[in-house]
Amino acid sequence: MLEIQGLDVAYGESQVLWDVSLTVPAGGVMCLMGRNGVGKTTLLKSIMGLLPIRGGRIVFDGVDLAGRRPEERAACGIGYVPQGREIFPNLTVAENLRIGLLGGGGRRGEYDEVFELFPKLRTLLARKGGVLSGGEQQQLAIARVLLARPKVLLMDEPTEGIQPNVILQIEDAIGRIKGRGIAVLLVEQYLEFAWRLAGSYAIMRKGAIVASGATADLRQDAVRQHLTV
Repeated sequence: MLEIQGLDVAYGESQVLWDVSLTVPAGGVMCLMGRNGVGKTTLLKSIMGLLPIRGGRIVFDGVDLAGRRPEERAACGIGYVPQGREIFPNLTVAENLRIGLLGGGGRRGEYDEVFELFPKLRTLLARKGGVLSGGEQQQLAIARVLLARPKVLLMDEPTEGIQPNVILQIEDAIGRIKGRGIAVLLVEQYLEFAWRLAGSYAIMRKGAIVASGATADLRQDAVRQHLTV
């Protein structure tokens, strides 16, 4: 589905990603882990086309994405829920959702699918995005991207700053998203959340992948070495 091959990314003369390779299978969930500042968000932005790459390839559904703009990658079926949500604060929930719907060329009837995942959004349609709680904004950000009908979803720290009961709702939603055949590349530091959702993992350190495999095989010594502060 999504293949990253030997990716190098730099900010000016400062290289941030070094020979990064990973594969997100169709319908699977991969968790990308690592301490703050190791390059996880940079990798997601590079996949989305928001940052230029210095070397390597990004292949999606067998198509090399080199030279494709972010909106073209979205049209190919890559959805991105960034850290901090980045909803439109001065637009209502309904208007935010409508933007996602336009991006996917869908119909209003498809709102029902996201309301099944996040029923509270149905009661908030007239409210401006900027006055929502952090958990409500996160649900809106995920719902908006899903209306564009992605094949793979890039999610950056979806549990950050979210209260526990909403984390459980988001966990349930990601599980159901996976059940619809949508692949997920999840950047997450809440390890229990990641273990419950992801079938595979990759750990980054200093801009490189230092460990990867099946989540069921992730050993505590690797967690202590690469993830604990």
